[in-house]
Amino acid sequence: MKKITLLIYILPLLTACATSPLGRSQLILMPDDEINTMGVQAFTQIKEKQPTSKNKTANDFVNCVANALLKEVGGDWELVVFEDKTANAFALPGNKIGVHTGLIDLVDNADQLAAVIGHEIGHVLAHHGNERMSQEMAVQQSLSITQAIFAPTSTLGQTAMSALGLGAQYGVVLPFSRLHESEADIIGLNLMAQAGFNPQESINLWVKMGQASAGQNPPEFMSTHPTSSTRIKDLKKNMPQALQTQKAAIAAGKRPQCVK
Repeated sequence: MKKITLLIYILPLLTACATSPLGRSQLILMPDDEINTMGVQAFTQIKEKQPTSKNKTANDFVNCVANALLKEVGGDWELVVFEDKTANAFALPGNKIGVHTGLIDLVDNADQLAAVIGHEIGHVLAHHGNERMSQEMAVQQSLSITQAIFAPTSTLGQTAMSALGLGAQYGVVLPFSRLHESEADIIGLNLMAQAGFNPQESINLWVKMGQASAGQNPPEFMSTHPTSSTRIKDLKKNMPQALQTQKAAIAAGKRPQCVK
């Protein structure tokens, strides 16, 4: 039983073949072209189903913030503001960004919006979509090996599969998802600072997020997102460097003038 459990953790380490922007080893099994195609297709479907905002002020505000960030990244990106009351934004492989009008209502200023959009861009830059799919493939392969070893119809076999399935879910998939979120927070923090936005507003943002979702989140160990308090702690740890980065950006003439 211990050997099988260890296999689930060892397999990804043996096949890791990439490095994240923060220097972490990653499991990347899928070709980027395939992942990007999937992201583009998903974004097209979202645009077909979700109404887009016609509010010029909202669109100008979001595009101003996003363009300042994307100048630091490069490449061709598509950004769409969706008419949706939820305070959300997302980015997909293939350089697609979606921002909900509910998020615009929530943030106090451009710096807070930059923290969110920077975070979502961070997911794309770090190939988190590819890594998540690769992790799921590795877990499923490990569970298949387990099923071949244990008689699937026996009481022991059913118990083992159930235990390993739960272990894989809460021991591998979710922690890596929380790691992705934390990593995207720091990438986004650095990115907004490089563009000249105030990185300290990222902390104010997560205070607001925590207040907005009070009592509605599952325990952190069962969630794909870190708690707001965890995120704030990590952001504070990385804030001194981010402030130095912002200072250099301002000295270089980077002063985003985005008005909500």
